Amino acid sequence: MASTVSFLRKSLITILSLAAVAFVGMLFIPGLNTAQRVTMFTVRKGTGFMEITTEMQRSSTIKNRWQTILAGRLIPGFHKIKPGRYRVPPGLSNFSLLYFLRTHPQDEVQITIPEGLDQRKTAGLLSRKLDMDSAAFMHALRKRPFLDRHGIKGANAEGYLFPGTYHFVWGDTPEETASFLVRQFRSFYSDDLKALASSEGLTETAMLTLASIVEAETPLDAEKPVVASVYLNRLKKNMRLQADPTVQYALGTEARLLHYKDLSVDSPYNTYRHTGLPPGPICSPGTASILAVLHPAETGYLYFVATGKGGHYFATTLDGHAENIRKYHAARNRRTP
Repeated sequence: MASTVSFLRKSLITILSLAAVAFVGMLFIPGLNTAQRVTMFTVRKGTGFMEITTEMQRSSTIKNRWQTILAGRLIPGFHKIKPGRYRVPPGLSNFSLLYFLRTHPQDEVQITIPEGLDQRKTAGLLSRKLDMDSAAFMHALRKRPFLDRHGIKGANAEGYLFPGTYHFVWGDTPEETASFLVRQFRSFYSDDLKALASSEGLTETAMLTLASIVEAETPLDAEKPVVASVYLNRLKKNMRLQADPTVQYALGTEARLLHYKDLSVDSPYNTYRHTGLPPGPICSPGTASILAVLHPAETGYLYFVATGKGGHYFATTLDGHAENIRKYHAARNRRTP
């Protein structure tokens, strides 16, 4: 009897030892449950660990999801995986796989945000490139705590989404992405530039608003200080700015030739109806437009009209402006077959 008990005890110890070896092997032996090639899979926001293991199995990153689930439950914190796009190296153990997913930097996406985009178009661009809903991004730009945290006085962050080419983390939240862009503006808008704007009697909002109009009016950096001078001259004379881009913004439509009836749209952004600057920026200006407002050309110009060739004609009087309009129409007629 004693020998039988001893045999059973030894057998049980052997079985437990083999089970322990198998369990440890499941956790730590490379390639036992993972692919021998590079695999890729995506984790979206709000995806739970069980769904993630299903996606890993679907992408052939793992063969048996239950082994990975067990490893994730037994090792504290290893079941918490951030959203992102993962490129997984081959031949990992379950432990190494989960450690890789927990510690590896998230996938980054290079995105260029052009000068002159309004917040709606910026939201659309980001939603196409990142795991982000454009409506959620727009909502983040209007949250008062977000605006207060970044020192934005207006009702939203229009104008503060600083243009440039950046690397974004694919799984960042809308607020994280918006904060990054506002910080780029804050980094550029130095104390020296703030002092220069203040010396010209421009608040931050006024400076950005005027720069956004300049940005929308001309793509030519060399011309921007002259355009800025026109609007500053009109402001000093208490003349309406009559800036077409502000009407476009008020209409909320894509850029097009304006009709006479458009100029009567009822909006505080319509500078044909209201004197002074609109309530806030109409797009995000780039560095050239901001610097043009802070360093405008010294001119007496009060009017300008397109040349039809990419630039503008400028005038100091209505008669000169009328002549420039005739030149513009003549240029258009020459291009029309």
